[in-house]
Amino acid sequence: MAVSSTELGTLDIKKLLIKQSVPASIGILFMSINILIDTIFVGQWIGALAIAAVSVVLPITFLISSLGMALGIGGSSIISRALGANNKEKALHTFGNQIMLTLSLALVSVIVGLFFSDEVLLLFGANGAIMLPAREFFIPVLYGVPFLALSMMGNTVIRAEGKPKFAMIAMIIPAFSNIILDVVFIKFFNLGMFGAALATSISYFMCFVFILWFFIYKSELRFQLKHLILNNKIVSEIASLGFVTFSRQGVVAILSIILNHTLFVHGGEDSVAIYGIISRMLMFALFPILGVTQGFLPIAGYNYGAKQYSRVNKTITTSIKWAAFLATVIFIVILIFSEPIVAVFTKDAKIISETPNALRIVFAASPIIAIQLIGAAYFQAAGKAIPALLLTLTKQGFFLIPLVLVLPNYYGIFGVWISFPIADILSTLVTAFFLRKEMKQKLTLAQDGI
Repeated sequence: MAVSSTELGTLDIKKLLIKQSVPASIGILFMSINILIDTIFVGQWIGALAIAAVSVVLPITFLISSLGMALGIGGSSIISRALGANNKEKALHTFGNQIMLTLSLALVSVIVGLFFSDEVLLLFGANGAIMLPAREFFIPVLYGVPFLALSMMGNTVIRAEGKPKFAMIAMIIPAFSNIILDVVFIKFFNLGMFGAALATSISYFMCFVFILWFFIYKSELRFQLKHLILNNKIVSEIASLGFVTFSRQGVVAILSIILNHTLFVHGGEDSVAIYGIISRMLMFALFPILGVTQGFLPIAGYNYGAKQYSRVNKTITTSIKWAAFLATVIFIVILIFSEPIVAVFTKDAKIISETPNALRIVFAASPIIAIQLIGAAYFQAAGKAIPALLLTLTKQGFFLIPLVLVLPNYYGIFGVWISFPIADILSTLVTAFFLRKEMKQKLTLAQDGI
């Protein structure tokens, strides 16, 4: 049974976190499986070079679609707090503004992408033989990106309403449709990279159709045309909070550019393909931790808006404990089963031999990342844009990018892989310091009436 927005402030935290996190985790799992199987299909049916091409293109499309995610998460923080404060009109106006901003920015980005496709692909690392399959994949996927952006925006609003099961279904639909269409277009019609791209775009559209149906028939946010008119104050608040998410995605895009070029210089197309496999595993294996983080956001945001700070404190500690346990289990599985996991993706002997050790190194610090993820999410849920932005950027922006730029010059490809756990450890230490300070000085004192 779905959780109503008012229940976010009354139900037991553990039960509430399960109700919010399990559907979010399942949705992220299916989204990750979709990307994972997509990579397996192109690797087995087209070739290792196709994995490298997908690794170049996906960060571009995710960067554009992350406009929707950014506006969704920024607006959803406002919506959660507005519902917690019983201000439904502000929630409705925020949602209407989210729609207009997402649609406008996504369309502009797609037009720019179409006009400068080769330049964008080269920037993101489509070097050498990677360019041809990357171009073939990029253009058709680009047409589906506005639907993905609107879907990502809508999905966060659904969770802010306290209806995570619908958000889960919205993520499952494109996963199933993309897998089926991949088989049809790549295996049976032999359309290669174009077929993979066509399947991806159609799956984005199907997700959008479901989310549109939800807001017409199931949502409590029954906005009117007047709510679509942009309000400067609301737009500014959405942008300041959404900028946190978009900045993170922007830094991820910059990281992808640096990684693809660095890997190509030190190891050629094969190293880019190896990272393609590792990055898919990062998205797939961490799904329960990301699910807990997504489940945490509306609970923390609602209770912060309702000034129930003891519940916010309990939500933080419970979420970190659960996510840390799950991350430890994932690390153990990766440690033991690296070889068979890699063999699923490709038949290329060199990639099969070199990837498992790299995979273990990249995941080495995963048991502690829960603190970093939940800590950054708390500041976003509380509407504190600047600390949320800084903490969100610590891993990729402040630590990982500089490490990737420096260490490979001394240690080659190993320098790339070891940069990941070092960045995880440093960013977790920084986040833990600020989160502990906030919980002691702000939340504890506030709940005591000081």
